[in-house]
Amino acid sequence: MNFFRYLLIGILFGMVMSMAEIVSWYRIYEMFRFGSFHMYGIIGSAIVLGIIIVQVIKRKRLRSIEGVEIRFNPKNKSIPRYLIGGIIFGLGWALTGACPGPMFVLAGHGVDVIWVVIFGAVAGTFTYGLVRAKLPH
Repeated sequence: MNFFRYLLIGILFGMVMSMAEIVSWYRIYEMFRFGSFHMYGIIGSAIVLGIIIVQVIKRKRLRSIEGVEIRFNPKNKSIPRYLIGGIIFGLGWALTGACPGPMFVLAGHGVDVIWVVIFGAVAGTFTYGLVRAKLPH
């Protein structure tokens, strides 16, 4: 039953991304060319909403469905970590026209070539897991 709940949330999230044109290659192209506010508005509102929700969770000490207090562990802050990771993520996004969420929505839309991108993303994540201990964090 737990799997069904997550599947339903994923389907609804995919439908919202599809209706908001977040999965549109043209919208992503517009964003990287600074031709439209559409994607910046969506990303910006997600950041603001995320900040508000995290602050509410921290201040009210909210608990998960299982009754466990939700905690946020502090992140290791370093410039190379975010700079290199951001560049790799941004290049992948610009080259493929899709970030991780929309990749699966595009697969659901029947865009077969996106499976090459999904394979590359999974292979990259797996490779990172193998070499993580050797990287400067």
